[in-house]
Formats: sequence, C-alpha cells, structure tokens
Amino acid sequence: MQVGGLQITRKRKTPRINRRTAIVDIGSNSIRLVVYQGPARVPAILFNEKVMAGLGKNLSTTGSIDEDSMALAVQALERFYRLCIQMDVDSIKCFATAAVRDASNGNELLKAATKIGFDTKVLQGEEEAELAGLGVISAMPGAKGIVGDLGGGSLELAMIDKGKVLERYSFPLGVLRVADLRAKGKDKLKRQVRKMLKKTGWDKDGQDLPFYLVGGSWRSLARLDMFDSGYPLPVIHHYEMQPERARRLVRQLARMNKAKLKAVPGLSTSRIPTLDDAAWLLSFIIRYLGSSTMIVSAYGVREGLLFQNVSKSESKRDPLLLATEESGAVQARFPANSKLLGKWIAPIFAEDPPEWQRIRQAACNLGDVAWRANPNFRAERGLVMGLHGNWIGITGAERELLGQALFTSFGGGNNIFPGGGKLASAKATQRAICWGLAMRLGQRLSGGTRNPLEQTQLRKIDCRLEIIMAADLRDLYGDAVAKRHVQLANMLDLEPVLVTE
Repeated sequence: MQVGGLQITRKRKTPRINRRTAIVDIGSNSIRLVVYQGPARVPAILFNEKVMAGLGKNLSTTGSIDEDSMALAVQALERFYRLCIQMDVDSIKCFATAAVRDASNGNELLKAATKIGFDTKVLQGEEEAELAGLGVISAMPGAKGIVGDLGGGSLELAMIDKGKVLERYSFPLGVLRVADLRAKGKDKLKRQVRKMLKKTGWDKDGQDLPFYLVGGSWRSLARLDMFDSGYPLPVIHHYEMQPERARRLVRQLARMNKAKLKAVPGLSTSRIPTLDDAAWLLSFIIRYLGSSTMIVSAYGVREGLLFQNVSKSESKRDPLLLATEESGAVQARFPANSKLLGKWIAPIFAEDPPEWQRIRQAACNLGDVAWRANPNFRAERGLVMGLHGNWIGITGAERELLGQALFTSFGGGNNIFPGGGKLASAKATQRAICWGLAMRLGQRLSGGTRNPLEQTQLRKIDCRLEIIMAADLRDLYGDAVAKRHVQLANMLDLEPVLVTE
C-alpha cells in the first residue's frame, strides 16, 4: 500500500547521503510539518511544528470546514512549503485525514494545497489505521495488541502482532465529534460507541491485550498521568498506565481547572479543551476491550508512512541499536570503535539476558558522546544522552540502565545517578554500573582507538578479572588503566590480574 504524495523540490548534482523528507499532516485538529533526516528505519527529526487549525471543529453540525479554519490552514501550508524549500528537503509527503475527506468543502483545501505546491493524498480511514499500526510496530517491534489513534475527526483501531497489521477499523469518533455526541446525552453516546466497537469483534479477541495510545489528545492524557503519578522521566514514549488509570483521569479532569492543567509540564494548552472527551472515550474503550495495560507510542501515522517504504531487511533491524549507533558515530572521536568496545567487554557479562545485552551495546554505541563536553560535566552529558535521548524500542526502566551505564562510564563513580533507580530494579542498576566501569576501562586502555581493543582481551575466569595482552604491548597498561581495572574488579568481587603473553 503506497500513500502520500511525493514531490522533488530541487535537483541536486550529488545525492545527499542522509535524505531529508518532509511530511505534512493535515489533520482534523492540527496541521503539522515534520522534517526527517537520517536512516530510513530511524530518521532523526530536524524540525517539527504544528498549527491548531481545527478543521473538524464544526464538521458534525455544519458538514463543512469553517472559513476561519480554512484560512488558517492555507496560511500554515504556505509557511510550511516555504520552509521545505529553505530546508532543501529532498521530498515532501503530504496527506489529509478525516476532516478533509468528510467535509463538503474539503476539495477547496486540496485545491489550495495544490496551488501552493503540495501533492496531497487523502487517506481513507482504514489506510490511516494501517499506518498508525505500522508506526507503533516501527517503534516497538515486538508489539502485540490493539492500536488506537485518536484524532480530531476520527478514531482508528488496528490489531497488530508479529510485525503485521492484521485488522483495521475507522470510526467517526474524533475528539471534536465526541463533544457533540455527548451533548445528546451520555447514554445515547455509550450506545453509539458500543455499537461501533461491536463491529470489530474485539470484545473477546482484545481481552487482556495491551492498548497502544497514538494521537495528541491521548498523549496529553498520559502527560497528565505522568505528572499525577510522579513519573521520574519526561519522556512520553513507552509510558505505561494500568487500565484503572483511565477512569481516574476522567474523575481527575472533572476536578481540575484550566489553570492547574496549564501547570502540567509538557501538556500542550491547545489540547486542554478536548481532554475531557478524550479521557471519557479512552475509559470506555479500555473497559469494553478488557485491555491489560495502556502503552503510549510517540510514533504514529507519519512514522508509519516512512516505515512502509523501508526494505524488509532494514525493517528487521533493532531501532534502538541503529539509532544509538548513528548518533554515537556523529559525536565520537573514533566512530568505528563503538561495536568493538561492546565486543571487548561482552565476555565478562556473558550471563546477561538478551534484553540487557542490547541495552549494554546501545551504551557502547554512545560510549564517546560526552568526550568533548567540559570534563566536570561529562557524566551529566552521558546521562542526558542515555536517559532523555530520542530513542525508540526502549522502556523507561531500560532508559535508566542506559543512562546509568553512560553516567558511570564518563566518571560518575559507582553510585546510582541522582534521581535514578526508580524504574529499573536494584540488580539491573548495579549491572549497568558494572557496564559503565567496563566501558571506562576499555576507553582508557585504548584511548578510544581500535587497535588496542583488537589486540587485548578482557576475561573473567575463576575469581580473577584478567586483561590479556602481548608482552610488547605492556606499555599500554599504565597507572590510569590499572586503577580502572581495580575499580571494575572490586565491583565484580574479583581479583584484577594482568596477563602478558
């Protein structure tokens, strides 16, 4: 399935290695421009801007887009097109969703977009659901459950499993429409929503499966829940809520005024008017489906659009390892060293489960990112990269482990980083400290270069932590290396031993 228009904005004599792709998302509530660059599997965001045009705000009563919303939308599209030119993007993909496809005057906006320079694809509901499902699969490769993408004009649902979208549905239940339906009476709304959901047949098949949240309104609810629960990270992706939290949010919003909501960190004020309806709908759907948990995805339709064009082999690559490898290479003194560092320390952590091994390698991929920082702040720089980096394919607890390993590696000592240890287990946190000490030892021994790691070996045997090297490389084992060898050995309750051959 191929969706989205494609327009080359400029011919270039020499192709850019990392292509820039702009996606313009004409939604029922907002219009957004996102410019991506980097590997197609995990492109980095260069620019992100939204305009709350409210194309669908009166759609259920008038059947058309208001004049003021239309004008605001055209103005936003004119700005976005000019920015694409200035940013020298390689291609533009522009799509529109429920408001444009349902409005009697939706073609007027499409004609205006064409005149500006956009080749716009109007997504049908099931196409939108497909892309939302692919977006979640892209960000969470092992995801299994139901994806719910709540927009301004519609609600898309998709069943996903084993990297595929299995079933797709679209309903006219966007937050801008739910308010009008609620005005007709809560009982009537419940009957109508239940009737729509019954079409899926998921009242049984969806039992005890995770429900993945996509869309600005539901992400805003998660922001409120993060604030209410004292969640230690500001990162929304992969934030998890238990089913009962949905009903609690409904009650909480009934008590909170606009001033209190504005004080919630990261909560967009433009989303506040729709939070009540978004919370009610979420609570109803979770109860109807019998969902086991709610998991927030930062990826959705836009990222699904990119992911569907990725080759089959590329789509199977681990998004966390790929992204950290790419980011680490940009900032490293010696980019080729990250994989080798991971290989060098791996023998002493052979008993680590697979889920720890990938976090350890991600840390090694970022093992040089803080070297150019002020020496007094290298540990903090490493921590920020691991803990708050724009990573996917990683849980909150795993972010703590990644941040801890980098904090320790860049000189944070043997202690848990300030504010850490709240999501990951004590055992896992101590292991991450050991990873960091091993990385620190390897970086000091090699000076960040390749050959010393290829020509030496780190080994755990009996009660000894051995560094093995040829006799003519003995000079590499200086005082600073010896101190770090001892530090790691003590942490592992082993005896540090240098073996020369």
